[in-house]
Amino acid sequence: MVMYGFSTLPQIIGIILVVLGIIGFVGFLMYELKVESPVLNVRLFKNRTFAFSNLAALINYSATFAVTFLLSLYLQYIKALDPQSAGLILVAQPVMMAIFAPIAGRLSDRFQPQKLAGLGMALSTIGLFIFSFITAETSIAYITVGLLVIGLGFGLFSSPNTSAIMGSVERRFYGVASAMVSTMRLLGQTFSMGLALMVFAIFIGNVQITSAQYPSLLSSIHTVFLISAVMCFIGIFAALTRQKVSLDS
Repeated sequence: MVMYGFSTLPQIIGIILVVLGIIGFVGFLMYELKVESPVLNVRLFKNRTFAFSNLAALINYSATFAVTFLLSLYLQYIKALDPQSAGLILVAQPVMMAIFAPIAGRLSDRFQPQKLAGLGMALSTIGLFIFSFITAETSIAYITVGLLVIGLGFGLFSSPNTSAIMGSVERRFYGVASAMVSTMRLLGQTFSMGLALMVFAIFIGNVQITSAQYPSLLSSIHTVFLISAVMCFIGIFAALTRQKVSLDS
């Protein structure tokens, strides 16, 4: 309901669906707190390190997942590239992630994973902020640099953050903690696309994208990237808070 509601905002039915979806989610959490064998063990979030680590993961995925979707539209509509050329440019981000994620995982065994995750979040913030200024005249090199920065940031964030989550619980909760990482990832990805759809619905509406909508498309892309950059910036403080709590404990 939240996802579909986002895509129909600012219509009244969209607002109703988003509110009902949020109420349903809160009701689910309250129910899980009462049952003996919950599907989602909400009590684990009393561990502040576990809670902040998952919050950081949720924020990171919410801020970065829609990047490929937004830039694919930008490259094909605004820059008039064919799908294959656009895809070759976009592959820069996952390549950086694939290179640096294993390195960051090994470094997290030697250094505090919270510091690496915070650095990764900061780099992702910079990359998203870079994209909030793109125009029709922006060069492909500029786009590629932004993708490389975000890819590096996510590569440095993902493995150390997962390490922090797994290290914050007892061994008997490893399965639950691992599932929570996946849950935060999927929730973040869903929210990221929902945010993009909401902004598109507000700026463009439910119409086919033509050259007449290109200015609105660019405005939508700018808005989503700016909101995502702010979210990621907040995520840096979530990482720092997690670090301080871990050190005190």
